[in-house]
Amino acid sequence: MVLRPFAIIAPLLYMAFLNTIATAAEPIHYTLSFPSPQTHYVEVEAFFPADDEPDLLLMLPVWTPGSYMVREYSRHVENLVARAKDGVPFAIEKTRKNRWLVKSGRDAVILSYRVYCHEMGVQTSWIDSSFALINGASVFLTPVGQGMRPHAVSIKRHNIWSKTYTGLEKDPEVRNPDRYLAPDYDTLVDCPIYCGNPKVYEFKVDGKSHYLVNEGEGGIWDGPRSAADVETIVKTHRDFWGSLPYNKYVFINLLTETGGGLEHKNSTVLMSSRWNTRTKKAYLNWLDLVSHEFFHTWNVKRLRPVELGPFDYENEVNTKSLWIAEGITDYYGRLLVKRAGLCNTEEYLAGRPRTRPGADPDEPFGEIAVLQNTPGRLVQPLEASSYDSWIKYYRRDENTANTGTDYYNKGSIVGFLLDAKIRELTDGKKSLDDVMRLAYSRYSGAKGYTPEEFRALAAEVAGADLGAFFRRALETTDELDFEEAMKWFGLQFKEEKPAKPGDPPKAWLGLQTKTEAGRLLVSQVKRGTPGFEAGFNVGDEILAFDEDRVRAEVWKEKMDHYRPGDQVSVLISRRDRLSRLSAKFEKEPPKRWGLEVDPKADEAKVKRRKSWLGD
Repeated sequence: MVLRPFAIIAPLLYMAFLNTIATAAEPIHYTLSFPSPQTHYVEVEAFFPADDEPDLLLMLPVWTPGSYMVREYSRHVENLVARAKDGVPFAIEKTRKNRWLVKSGRDAVILSYRVYCHEMGVQTSWIDSSFALINGASVFLTPVGQGMRPHAVSIKRHNIWSKTYTGLEKDPEVRNPDRYLAPDYDTLVDCPIYCGNPKVYEFKVDGKSHYLVNEGEGGIWDGPRSAADVETIVKTHRDFWGSLPYNKYVFINLLTETGGGLEHKNSTVLMSSRWNTRTKKAYLNWLDLVSHEFFHTWNVKRLRPVELGPFDYENEVNTKSLWIAEGITDYYGRLLVKRAGLCNTEEYLAGRPRTRPGADPDEPFGEIAVLQNTPGRLVQPLEASSYDSWIKYYRRDENTANTGTDYYNKGSIVGFLLDAKIRELTDGKKSLDDVMRLAYSRYSGAKGYTPEEFRALAAEVAGADLGAFFRRALETTDELDFEEAMKWFGLQFKEEKPAKPGDPPKAWLGLQTKTEAGRLLVSQVKRGTPGFEAGFNVGDEILAFDEDRVRAEVWKEKMDHYRPGDQVSVLISRRDRLSRLSAKFEKEPPKRWGLEVDPKADEAKVKRRKSWLGD
């Protein structure tokens, strides 16, 4: 694909800009030091040049781009002290939960403070004797209204750490290898900083350096394999979009036995388990995560919903378009792993569970199966799910599955259906790939797109009115229609395996349970299940069926003793008070919605499927 001129010259312009701002304006300068990493604190000294204002009003963000929840970072800030260059102290007044007013009298201000960093997450900061991860939104106080001013950061790395990695560019005017310069506050916040002793793998694509920074390999994680596969993913995404819109890229891969990922403009933070290269399924989950976050380099970090820029770091910013920003990214994250040749067709169609807050480890595999087993799909439309992300997505509880729609999950499925529809309407000449590339050329940069503009652009590529499709998929809770897409690609839903001869049908209550201190507790009750109708509550301890004790360790075996239609009296303990519920077992619903290739698909369908999957 021909590279667009802007994509070629943008990195050169950015470097020129860094050199310009280094001399044109005195930057705000932060110095980060870690005198006692085991205490989990970063010490910050910030220099704010005088701007002929009687007071200096400072703020700390309450959220970070890419993660749509107010996180109240200011709760971890301590010991703010302000002074002039000559040491004369300035008074500080806290005016809001995340704002401080420094009475500076038009002088430059030197501010010292500490930040407690001990929350293991891709949206937060972490410091211990192993490594430090600094997410800028949680650490860097900045003057209100001065976001376009240059910001510099000097890192005083503790001597137990050997290396620093960040997406920030090194300051061209200073010899200190750990001094970095950002043209504005957005860039500063968008470049997390890692310090530690990682295993680092560097590779180049189109002459640009990429770094896979593995923290915590522990002799278990297969570093060379992961680096080779990340390079393949980068090349596949480059081929999809046509160019790489950055000077360098850093994959900060923290093997901390946790999960998650967060995108940045020329870096990403990933969290995973060091054991995930040991099994194919776990490793493919990690590759999906890498691909998802890297796709954000274009979709979100440059091509974004209009509401997500310029950033308002102090307030919730609602948008209906996260199904595009996250859902379509999820669709392509997995699809490009397949096109990269890192999984086969069967593995791709089988789907894999996605790591997300509150994810149920027993969820069925495959995006369609997850959706169709979520009662909330019939309650909350997709665009509403996006709009309510600030109050719902990261605050999941036992009732979320009954009331909410996941814009990652349903958004990726809508992306799949939209892709198939465009291909069918254009007889395979166009696809969602073309929509995303056209959207990038038209809306990436300063403006962003509105929901209406994205819909219109998709219709333009399809050459047809897509209004009815979008209304049903985005604005209603009507069931999605999978038939057209399945026929176009030559796919089918798997038939449930028949029971073995002599095996009785399984009884089912539809409860999810957990064992806690030897107690069998109900952890989720989905609508439309026998357990929901019987009146089970989350937190109920199941003690007995009729007069027979039910122990946690034999729960599953106990269920095998019953048949659909059996009626039981269930003894429970609810808030330490005994009571009984009357429950009737039903037959367990068939496990359908799993995708597979239709063996009867004709040659045309096979050809279309191969074109879609990159075979």
